Amino acid sequence: MRIDLHSHSTASDGTDPPAEVMRRARAAGLDVIALTDHDTLAGQDEARQALPEGLSLVSGMELSARLDGHSVHLLSYLPDGASPELAAECQAIRDDRIRRGQAMVRRLRDLGVDVTWDQVAALAAGGSVGRPHIARAMVAAGAIATPREAFGPDWIGAGGRAYVSRYALDPARAVGLVQASGGAVVLAHPGAISRGWQIPDDAIAALAGAGLAGLEVDHPDHDAADRARLRALAGGLGLVTTGGSDDHGDLTGHRLGVETTSPAAFEQLMALAGGAAGPGAG
Repeated sequence: MRIDLHSHSTASDGTDPPAEVMRRARAAGLDVIALTDHDTLAGQDEARQALPEGLSLVSGMELSARLDGHSVHLLSYLPDGASPELAAECQAIRDDRIRRGQAMVRRLRDLGVDVTWDQVAALAAGGSVGRPHIARAMVAAGAIATPREAFGPDWIGAGGRAYVSRYALDPARAVGLVQASGGAVVLAHPGAISRGWQIPDDAIAALAGAGLAGLEVDHPDHDAADRARLRALAGGLGLVTTGGSDDHGDLTGHRLGVETTSPAAFEQLMALAGGAAGPGAG
């Protein structure tokens, strides 16, 4: 089985609709795909209805948290979207994404970049607004050549001239909310120094004590040394090790399936989430 547990659609900051993500997942030879849009389960119904034969869907989302002023992303599998407290927090995060996006657009305009909030909102198309939408608007305005250029100190990278912080959960509380809803949590790309910060090992250990289920070890932003260190850390903490492409469609070069999770780790994770991912499950 080929299992990719990290992907995004137009329900957040991916470029392909959920149905297209499912089609591409099967075309990439995947047997299981998790749709993990930022702070929302909004794409799950469309994805489930569009499942090709032979592909199973795991319902999930990438929940936003913050530790010591740094962003922490938590892949949350099989959460109950109707859980009142979790749903309320996800709504608060999405609402603040709008405030933040509008503030970053104002800063960019002050810096001479001809972007508007209407352009960004149109790119988000009703999905959870993220910095990639702003980056795409900047490309359309001719301020930068590629979306990746937006994420440095000159623009909307952490600490950048147009960067604005946003509301996010304490990671331990986020883990508890997902667990209480019946889901399991994996720490996303914990070794990705290219994102500006690596979460310390002692912080990961504390999250393991709070109920963290696993670490995303096999990720495109992790090199061989990152993977070896994280695999050893996960083993010492009794955490599941997963893999995922973190595909965002055009933004990442349609890379579904470039990183995968072993069937044994997948079964372990689904057991911790209290469910099994059969066709259309989740």
